[in-house]
Amino acid sequence: MTPAELTLYFALVLGIVLIPGMDMAFVVGHSLTGGLRTGLAALGGVVAGALCHLTMGAMGLALLLKALPGAFTAMLVAGAVYLAWLGLGLMRAEPATQASGGAATGGTRPRSAFFGAMLTNLLNPKAYLFSLAVLPQFVHPERGGLVWQLGVIGLVTAATQIAVYGGLAWLAAGGRRRLGSSTAAGLRRQRLLLRAVGALLWLTALYTAWQAWAQFVTPGGTPL
Repeated sequence: MTPAELTLYFALVLGIVLIPGMDMAFVVGHSLTGGLRTGLAALGGVVAGALCHLTMGAMGLALLLKALPGAFTAMLVAGAVYLAWLGLGLMRAEPATQASGGAATGGTRPRSAFFGAMLTNLLNPKAYLFSLAVLPQFVHPERGGLVWQLGVIGLVTAATQIAVYGGLAWLAAGGRRRLGSSTAAGLRRQRLLLRAVGALLWLTALYTAWQAWAQFVTPGGTPL
């Protein structure tokens, strides 16, 4: 891949990563509930899911989802239900508090955050379509080294997500500490933040459900 192609791909991925969505909300929400460690675990799940998208996109799964509108719609519905469930969980969650040894108690475990974030990412069918639209523009089998080309694309994608979402996780975890993790006022402010992130996930779930309905009404159409 030429430097110009890598620069263009990076700009494209950066623009998409900066748009608020389910991945960003998941990382920020879990940084608020469990601290930086849990937020970084969620980030790892997002990156793992994105790499799966690239791999499956290269294998033709994205083309299959596009050719079978029913499969696309089913994934939209599953994604909407899962997002609504996550949003409800954040709305009902209690902020993590600091134990005497300085470790956070409460919140989601890092292992659960990792697999939850990965599942959230994998249930987003638009990511498969993104891979389908993008990979042909930046992967050139005639140049050879196809695995290396996909590897470079994966590294650029992962590095961009780590930089953006990792920074947000650090800010959210730091904000949780500055808000106060043990005082009544601090915990109340954290609850408000959790409710706000949960509401964002609910809005995303409603939008995803609307897309599924639009796809069902006009089979074969392209969702917004």
